[in-house]
Amino acid sequence: QVQLRESGPGLVKPSQTLSLTCTVSGGSITTNYYYWSWIRRPPGKGLEWMGAIAYSGSTYYSPSLKSRTSISRDTSKNQFTLQLSSVTPEDTAVYYCARGTTEPTATAIDLGDMMDYEYDYWGQGTQVTVSS
Repeated sequence: QVQLRESGPGLVKPSQTLSLTCTVSGGSITTNYYYWSWIRRPPGKGLEWMGAIAYSGSTYYSPSLKSRTSISRDTSKNQFTLQLSSVTPEDTAVYYCARGTTEPTATAIDLGDMMDYEYDYWGQGTQVTVSS
């Protein structure tokens, strides 16, 4: 059974960088053909796909967040990490890591259709608040 667990600070100050780690157990993040994703839900809004890192190490980003987002991984720890820079209160959300089963396409990313894809395992989510 694959399990994902998010970890990181629950409170970040405006203009700082948010950093979250997802620790995966029960399966390797280098196993073909999975796409390890970051998804968030701002208060009162729907799920927003932020980006992903593939089993191969390739990365994919939402166009609206690309300039501020970096996703990396540590295969020795079976972890992948999200960094979101220059945060504002609008980045307040519950952040989830999840395993995607289909390679993101440029069309789906550009059209904002990534939440139509299948994510078969999810972390429990972690609340991040941006406030001074």
